[in-house]
Amino acid sequence: MTLVPTHSLRRFTSARVALGRAGTSLPTAAHLDFQEAHAAARDAVWSALDPDALGLDAPVVQSEARDRREYLLRPDLGRRLRAEDRARLSRTGGVVVVVADGLCATGVQSQAAPLLRALGADWPVVVALQARVALGDDIAHVMGAEAVVVMIGERPGLSAQDSVGLYLTWAPRPGRSDAERNCISNIRPGGLSHADAAAKLHWLLRGARALGASGVALKDDMPAQNRLAP
Repeated sequence: MTLVPTHSLRRFTSARVALGRAGTSLPTAAHLDFQEAHAAARDAVWSALDPDALGLDAPVVQSEARDRREYLLRPDLGRRLRAEDRARLSRTGGVVVVVADGLCATGVQSQAAPLLRALGADWPVVVALQARVALGDDIAHVMGAEAVVVMIGERPGLSAQDSVGLYLTWAPRPGRSDAERNCISNIRPGGLSHADAAAKLHWLLRGARALGASGVALKDDMPAQNRLAP
């Protein structure tokens, strides 16, 4: 194996940089690591969320996607709430949190409960299966919420199969576009901490309430040293 001049940079990142070379190819160890990471990412996409294991006292709903295969092939169905679940939701107003499996249920499974504790707010929670981000608009609209926070498993990468994102939408209703949301991404043990993500969300929520809007209209100008507690 031949080391490359940038080999020392590897200590700063889990990304696959400066892997070295063997002739004109990757070293065997790097090639095997890649295959293992790729298999783990594929498994994460197909992973299933166990609502009971979350330990939350929350209703469980599902999108119109009947199973994982349909969810992956029909993104539009993952954005619409199943008709029979609408009557199971109460009108609460305020802020609603939707814990959604998304494209990586394994991350949500391990991080939802501690991330909710970090948020430190007594907001109603709904667990959603086979869910895309926009499903939160449908759920929150039924509940008469002023805002929705969708906690969702992010598309797994080769070095992260446990990443969770928070999507904030003010005045949610079906038909909202992604431009009308604010996203806090890469929440995981090797990325953004739960405490920092919670502080950022509360900052954005206060801004959304004052502005009456979220998304591109709401700028993230939170000072780095001013991470307010919830």
